[in-house]
Parts: sequence; C-alpha cells; structure tokens
Amino acid sequence: KAGQLLAEIDSPEVDQQLQQARADLATAQATLKLAEVTATRYKDLLKTDSVAQQDVDNAMGNYDARRAAVESAQANMKRLQDMQAFEKVYAPFDGVITARNTDIGELIDSGSSGGTSRELFHMAAVNPLRVYINVPEIDSPQIRPGLHADLVLAEFPGRRFQGSVVRSSGAIDNTTRTLLTEVDVNNSAGLLKPGGYVEVHLKLPSPVNTFTLPVNTTIFKSAGMQVAIVKNNETVALIPVTPGRDFGTVIEIVAGLKGD
Repeated sequence: KAGQLLAEIDSPEVDQQLQQARADLATAQATLKLAEVTATRYKDLLKTDSVAQQDVDNAMGNYDARRAAVESAQANMKRLQDMQAFEKVYAPFDGVITARNTDIGELIDSGSSGGTSRELFHMAAVNPLRVYINVPEIDSPQIRPGLHADLVLAEFPGRRFQGSVVRSSGAIDNTTRTLLTEVDVNNSAGLLKPGGYVEVHLKLPSPVNTFTLPVNTTIFKSAGMQVAIVKNNETVALIPVTPGRDFGTVIEIVAGLKGD
C-alpha cells in the first residue's frame, strides 16, 4: 500500500552529524541572545550619550552576524533531517514488489561516493494497469482521452479486456512515426501481469466518409492513383483519388469519390 514502510536503513554517521548540528544551533542561539541583549543595552546607553555611536554600530553588527549564524545552523540541521528521513523507505504507491535487491544486514550504497548504485525494490502499479501503444501517424488525429479500447492477450484466448485512452505524448516520434499513447485497464482481479505484450484494438471515429475498393480497380500512373468512374453521359473517365489504409485485397479511399 502507498506509504507502507518497506525498509529501515541504519546510518549512524548521519545521526551523529544531526546531533552535532543541533548542538551547533543551540550554541548559535545562545550567542544570538547575548548579542541581542548587548545591542539593546548599547542603544539605551546611546540615548544618554553614555557610549559612542561606533560602539552601538559594532553591537548591532555583531547581532546581525549572530542572527545569520543561527539561520545557517537551522538550514544545516534541516538538511541533515531530510537526509535522515531517507533512512526509512516507504512505498510511493499501491502496487506489487516485483524485485527485492537487498537483504537484512547488507550495505546500502547510494552511489554518491563512486560505488555502484542500484534500486532496493522494484514496484509495479497493477490497478489500473497502464498499457503503452504506438499509434500510426495516420490515425493519430483521432486519438482522444476516453476513446474505447479492447485488449486481447494470447494467454486469454477469446477474451477481451476493456480499457480507455487516458493520454498521449502529443507528438509524433521521429524514428517510428507513431504517437505514444497510454491506455488504462481495470485490473482489480490481478489477471493482467505488468511487463507483458498485448494487442490493442481502438475504435477510431472516422473524420470523413471513406470507401473500400478492390485493389485491382485502382490504376497507378505518374499522376498518382486513379480510379475509373462512369459519368452521366455514360462515358468512362479516370479521376485521381487519395488512398488510405491498404488491407491487402482491398484498399481504403479517403478522398476523390462521392459514392455515386
């Protein structure tokens, strides 16, 4: 569960540094209190011309310096308190620990001293399960949050899992010419395992009316793809068309035909 304690790390050097920082802060606060009393006394004496202005300025400067020393000591103690907080490792979210790379009594190296750093635990969020797919560029304009998706897995033949699109990267990858899209699936039963492969079927809304023709009805010429149509005067003419998806024996026409 999120916030659950996973491990406690002993770090005596940090504990000792924090104890020293608290002592330094107490010393700085005591010195500040004395400097404040001295500065106040000198300002009162200045009213009766019992001390010189230079003495008052020195007392006030010493007070400001002591106050800055207290702030520095407080910041150092806060830094060490934050470091000490890392002695306890908590789960960042609800999920499953898929790997544990340490054991009781083992030395933990953060990697800051040049050693090899490694993760203590590897966690996976399984409900909802996030599925990442690469949508072809031609279909990317229709990707919207909330779009329905069906998931098909080889280990569950004949079964479809329901999911929905929650977000996309918003940019086409220069190498694959695809749009990285995330689909979230309810996995409360824990049937779907993280790290697996899956087929995702999206029901994309078509922005235009398209027509599907047999491949052998299209003509490829230097001007591009053309299709023969019959005009009202019963003559045949070739018109340019824009192809869409190629399904092998048939091809999708996205522009150029009116359906008549």
